[in-house]
Amino acid sequence: MNDISITPSSDQLKNKFMKKIPRDAEASNVLIGEVDFLDKPFVAFVRLAQATTLGGLTEVPVPTRFLFILLGPHGKVKSYTEIGRAIATLMVDDLFSSVAYKARHREDLIAGLDEFLNEVTVLPPGEWDPKIRIEPPKKVPSAEMRKSVFSLNELGQANGTAGGGGTAADDEEMPAAHELGEELTFTGRFCGGLCLDIKRKLPWLLSDFYEGFHIQSISAVIFIYLGCITNAITFGGLLGDATDNYQGVMESFLGTALAGMVFCFFGGQPLIILSSTGPILVFEKLLYEFCKTNDIDYMELRLWIGLHSCLQCLILVASDASYIIKYMTRFTEEGFSSLISFIFISDAIKKMVGAFQYYPINMNFKPDYITTYKCECLPPDQGASMVFNSSALLGPDNFTDYSLYNFTVLDWSQLSKNECLKYGGALVGKSCKYVPDLALMSFVLFFGTYSMTISLKKFKTSRYFPTKPTRPGRDWVVMPIGKNPWWMYLASFVPALLVTILIFMDQQITAVIVNRKENKLKKGCGYHLDMFWVGILMAVCSFLCLPWYVAATVISIAHIDSLKMESECSAPGEQPQFLGVR
Repeated sequence: MNDISITPSSDQLKNKFMKKIPRDAEASNVLIGEVDFLDKPFVAFVRLAQATTLGGLTEVPVPTRFLFILLGPHGKVKSYTEIGRAIATLMVDDLFSSVAYKARHREDLIAGLDEFLNEVTVLPPGEWDPKIRIEPPKKVPSAEMRKSVFSLNELGQANGTAGGGGTAADDEEMPAAHELGEELTFTGRFCGGLCLDIKRKLPWLLSDFYEGFHIQSISAVIFIYLGCITNAITFGGLLGDATDNYQGVMESFLGTALAGMVFCFFGGQPLIILSSTGPILVFEKLLYEFCKTNDIDYMELRLWIGLHSCLQCLILVASDASYIIKYMTRFTEEGFSSLISFIFISDAIKKMVGAFQYYPINMNFKPDYITTYKCECLPPDQGASMVFNSSALLGPDNFTDYSLYNFTVLDWSQLSKNECLKYGGALVGKSCKYVPDLALMSFVLFFGTYSMTISLKKFKTSRYFPTKPTRPGRDWVVMPIGKNPWWMYLASFVPALLVTILIFMDQQITAVIVNRKENKLKKGCGYHLDMFWVGILMAVCSFLCLPWYVAATVISIAHIDSLKMESECSAPGEQPQFLGVR
């Protein structure tokens, strides 16, 4: 007992294997030996009531919880070491280790061992060629069947079954949306889900700020900033085309900043990024065309739609309507995400194709004939000079005698293209049909090459950062009444319902994707709280005639990927272990 020290030795502390061991890990020591004083093997499986440090018994300073001891007669059986390896393999298995923690009798361990062996593939040593690679199974065996055997209530009913204590009611009370979390449980109380989201958010509020100074978070900030900038420019341009510049790049920048700051400070899920999305863009385009066709003020109608939609979102929050998300399957999530991505990509491609149609690339250009590429302005013939309008050039004050004016006084070679055509001249030459290479430059910009070499130098003073509304005569605040008939304020409830459905689906499906179990998020969710602030921002952005914002699936997933944490140390050839999201 004098050799057992609670204080770890220096060799144990220097062991680099500690980097791979999770926190609060406990050791299982397997001890195998041969002795001369035994006639038959002796086996003991020990589970300590509390994990205890056993000095140098383990290579790393981890407290021991289990001990397996096998002593056998010397020289009689050669399989003692293999038995020890088998026991070590058993203890590594998550389900069997759970059985070992909860077992009450010897029969429970034996039952767990039997279930483990049912899932093990045995390779006969003499019937397969070691030179041939063994193909992995096409499908990994599901652990659900073993989990059903290892359920918590079976040990309490009878011995000889694997599992731990508990009752059948524990399983029955588990909600159907367990994989999505308890956040989607229907409370049945007014604003019950919202209150739970706020209570769940408060303990992590400070960590949202100080964890932002971690080096990984800072790099993610820069990455998401660039993602939001490019997204705002893209949707700002598309909204400008769809709404005749009632909303453009400037409005998109301001709205992104406003909605992003409010949501990040007060929202429930800090990993979600708000942005304009494809379905909202399509709705804005249809709404503007409807207003233009029916001579309705677009901004005022849009304000009332936003107010109605805000009210509907708040009603959904108060009634815990977000719980219906648990009935949506993975197919629905992926389908909706694909729709958003398709709209985003198709609009970008349409823009690029339109540039090539309007500014076609000259495919017939021959460098060897560059001397012939010119464009000259030739004067009209003598007969055309009699109808030449000299006042267009000299003005009414300089015009004295129309009959005495001669077109030869003009230097036609110095006129511009527009002046030549204006005064009746003719353009002659191979380069007269020249169009700028805007399509080619747009293609280069599409991949970022041109922007990194040319545009960044002038980015600060370029049109990407305007300081006034996109459309002349557009105010920053929309008055709710005065331009449309009174009945329009009530009728806008119908299109607002469509907007609410779009926003609810977009926001909550993105939240479900972000909050998936495989992301190992530790701070919980905020479905109701997030929806509450999205509704409030709908009203604010409507008053300012800014774009409406909702959770952006693509950027949010990129945000999660940029904050994933992995193990720092791994064995050669082993993939780093995913630890969670910062």
